[in-house]
Amino acid sequence: MRPTSAVWLLALALGAALLFVLTLASGRSTDRREIRTTLSLADALGAGDTTGYARAFEPRPFVFPADHGEHPDFATEWWYFTGNLETSDGRRFGYQLTFFRRALAPGTEIRASAWATRQAWMAHFAVTNVSASRFLAFERFSRGALQLAGATVSPFRVWLEDWSLEGDSARAFPVRIRAAEENTAIDLVIEPGKPIVPQGNRGLSRKGPEAGNASYYYSMTRMPTTGSITFEGERHVVNGSSWLDREWSTSALRSGLAGWDWFALQFDDNTELMLYRLRRDDGVTDPFSGGTFIGADGSTTAFNAGDITIEETRYWSSSLDGTRYPSEWTLRIAPLALTIDIEPLVSDQELNLAVRYWEGAVTGRATRGAETRTAIGYVELTGYAGPPSSRAFPDGRSN
Repeated sequence: MRPTSAVWLLALALGAALLFVLTLASGRSTDRREIRTTLSLADALGAGDTTGYARAFEPRPFVFPADHGEHPDFATEWWYFTGNLETSDGRRFGYQLTFFRRALAPGTEIRASAWATRQAWMAHFAVTNVSASRFLAFERFSRGALQLAGATVSPFRVWLEDWSLEGDSARAFPVRIRAAEENTAIDLVIEPGKPIVPQGNRGLSRKGPEAGNASYYYSMTRMPTTGSITFEGERHVVNGSSWLDREWSTSALRSGLAGWDWFALQFDDNTELMLYRLRRDDGVTDPFSGGTFIGADGSTTAFNAGDITIEETRYWSSSLDGTRYPSEWTLRIAPLALTIDIEPLVSDQELNLAVRYWEGAVTGRATRGAETRTAIGYVELTGYAGPPSSRAFPDGRSN
């Protein structure tokens, strides 16, 4: 789930208070001198007034390329790309580019003004330079009017100003993704790779016991990627693999959740794993946690909270205020007889933006009996920074 990237590492929470932020914030990067957090993640997908919005009650077939586009009748939506890339001489990079849409009111705007919109947009862009142990993160906000931000299906395009995803007009993929801020940029071409994976129950990912505590969620888990990363003015030709999470919902999360931990791993035998743990306010793992193992042939095996054990074996403290994040993990998935040890490629991959969270490139080693395999991937950690009171609206993101 990203209960993301996304969001939840992010869903985002651009609610009514964001209208003020829209006029002030654009292209802001991580700044160690002050804590910038104003929005919460878990509250973005929490309970609220759902009148007039569509909700995810039951499975429905995905239809492509239409479902690569936006679903404005739902309150929250995101396109969440992460990836691990390297140069021909072995220099490694991670990246994240995420677009979040948040409806400010249900229905279609009918006012004549070209500025009128009921959609707010946020985007996050981050690059990890593993060799230099450096991490940079940026964000933008805009309104869904005047072509400042939006999404179309034919041609497939999602954009916020000049940060964009642009695909083939007929099939959506391959897609070119571009973002640049200050002297850091990505320009990547991403192929579809393995088949699309509907998460949860045929694409319905339940996040709680109430009807509608769910999202529609699919992933593209191994996407061949080529292009360039420019980091602080130095351009690098790279190739590797990306992961896409697509999710849309209205009030997906139940009350009483502090945040979540999300893991996306690509193993060297062409298999993948997505796992998320929803954390309750009392620290207990919520029973609606779970995940999916994707076989080399694209087959899927779902598992639930009772199948998972997550042991945190090391921690990292933020230089901002000492917030402590898990920094190494041992995952055990009983039905698969699989044990995975995971560690970050760089300890400090904390995004100090309007939503504050940790998300970064990781490496792993898995064992199943006498078999071993290696992995690359991404981990997202939300709800660790700040007291619970800071997680009340002004809205936040959920992944």
